[in-house]
Amino acid sequence: MQKNIIIFGSSRAGKTTLAKKLNEALNYSVIGTDDLSIGFSEGLPQLNIVDPNDSEASVANIAPFIASYVSALAWRSNYRNGTKYVFEDGKGYFDFDKLVPIWEKIEPDKDYWKSQYLIIGLIYPNKTPEQTFNDIRNYDEDREWTCSLSDDELRDHVNKCMESNKIFATKFQKYNPVIYDVSENREQVLDNIVNDVKVKFGLV
Repeated sequence: MQKNIIIFGSSRAGKTTLAKKLNEALNYSVIGTDDLSIGFSEGLPQLNIVDPNDSEASVANIAPFIASYVSALAWRSNYRNGTKYVFEDGKGYFDFDKLVPIWEKIEPDKDYWKSQYLIIGLIYPNKTPEQTFNDIRNYDEDREWTCSLSDDELRDHVNKCMESNKIFATKFQKYNPVIYDVSENREQVLDNIVNDVKVKFGLV
């Protein structure tokens, strides 16, 4: 059976690229938390759901919406039109410590969310900050926001990415997603993931 998909991991892990590949290969509809964040911060600022100065508060405030939205889409994809969705979590809103208790209230079966979503985690534990910096400078397209950063600003961003990557690696141990190491040959690894998903869902 095909499932909806959630992709999470640190910045620069390839989440957006993988979501695009799944869209092209399996016609999955892509939903990015970056877009949800913009919608709330610009469209409904009075709700204070997205606080640019306090990411932890933002995650906690948006968790009830994310949990309910994901649950609703799972129902819709199964019982309405069959459309499947892939969530690309660029904002870190998929904090399962906060989401799972809400899901367990929505659906008594505590493993319901696992049955509805394939959770994919991307990490790069064997990549150095310098390699990450060079990859961004060498491969990011002109439209990427990182191109506007100075070298010092980019190195600061890369250091934050490396710390975030360690945190995700720890979270993965708790929630046991399907983990892929994208430290090397990222494009090939992402293509392999698409093939693995096809096999898992019986599409090949």
